[in-house]
Amino acid sequence: MDTPLLRPGMRLVVGVSGGADSVALLTALHSRAAELGLILHVAHLHHGLRGAEADADLEFVRELAERLGLPFHCKRVDIAAEAARLPGKPAETIEEAARRLRYQWFRDLMASGAIDAVATAHTLDDQAETVIAKVLRGAWTEGIAGIHPVVEFGEGPVIRPLLRTRRAEVEAYLEALGQEWREDSSNRQLTFTRNRIRHELLPLLEGWNPKLKEHLSQMAELARDEETWWQAEVARAAPEVMLTGRPVRGGGRAAAEVVALDVSKLAGLAVSLQRRIVRHAIETLGAGSDFAGTEKLRELALTGRAGQRCELAGGVRAERSHRELRLSIQPVAADDDAVPEALEIPVPGEAKGFGMRVKIEIPGPQPSAARLAVLRNWKAGDRVHLRHSSGPRKMKEVLERMKVSGSERAQWPVLELDGRIVWMQGAAVETEPGIRITVTPLDAAPNRD
Repeated sequence: MDTPLLRPGMRLVVGVSGGADSVALLTALHSRAAELGLILHVAHLHHGLRGAEADADLEFVRELAERLGLPFHCKRVDIAAEAARLPGKPAETIEEAARRLRYQWFRDLMASGAIDAVATAHTLDDQAETVIAKVLRGAWTEGIAGIHPVVEFGEGPVIRPLLRTRRAEVEAYLEALGQEWREDSSNRQLTFTRNRIRHELLPLLEGWNPKLKEHLSQMAELARDEETWWQAEVARAAPEVMLTGRPVRGGGRAAAEVVALDVSKLAGLAVSLQRRIVRHAIETLGAGSDFAGTEKLRELALTGRAGQRCELAGGVRAERSHRELRLSIQPVAADDDAVPEALEIPVPGEAKGFGMRVKIEIPGPQPSAARLAVLRNWKAGDRVHLRHSSGPRKMKEVLERMKVSGSERAQWPVLELDGRIVWMQGAAVETEPGIRITVTPLDAAPNRD
């Protein structure tokens, strides 16, 4: 356990799910509370999932806190409902909503003045799983940094004292004490990416290297330290390269939602710093960029000609002048006359729109009830279940992997049936059984899914 994260007099609430990791953290901290000068509390968030099993977890943690003589904090939330109705934002996954609500509650507890900090029971195994997940998504260095030992919020810190401790050590510790814990049945469901990493991918990779988890944890620590250095380096270099606003005749710059990069100064930097500066400029505008997008902008800055332009995902627009690369964020306007907002298609039936002909067939006896599919452009919050994938994916992520950007991305067509996307341009989608979809670009050969 990493005790330097703790200080005498700290009023510390331990987030306890009832699983082995959190029960071990609470038990270990309680055994040393007097020595370390800690004032402990226990917190349990009931996610509104898993029914009676989750109720039993709550009672287990409540009884554990009572037996240890510790104040107990509990809150019930409906994660599934929250994931579906976050106001003004795209729908979340269950895991995303759970994490958001959990940390919001932790911050509320600290804001109440009852506690100073929160301790969570992330282990070295969690760290390894996180790094693998980030690598699979194509993370930058800050992503490979994984789980941080301390996360500072305005209300107080969240600390992870077990981040260098293996899960096997945790369970051995509890078994030696004779202390029981709860098993979350959802941790065995392979529909979740993290569970597949934990139960399938990591065991396979450990066959090549039994010390893989330790190496991944070390990689995360190296990445965190290097990221800290890079943040300071970017803060130092960015003011020399970045300018805000548009230049005006006679000198000076007019206030505008524009960030410009001096291309000659950018060219004088190391390639790694060039990438950081380009990404920093985009983030200053409130957007983000993947590797391909960053390289596209860097190439335009270093080798482009005056007047050249390009567009990236998220409405990022870049224009090359003789001396600058100017970046801005502008919504991409659709041509309402050329592309309808949506096109309803009877099932079975066919229609033309969006530059294509769509035919939906149901072989065999026809249904008595009428159904309508909707051909439209994708929108934020859409999810699509690709063939051979374990579950639905965010459309945004799918388009990023397909390297679709700019105005093309803003007008990417999908076919929705009963609230589910059953076809999208350029990808094989898991279609509803018994339905055949034929999409023919006008004046082209048919594409059947």
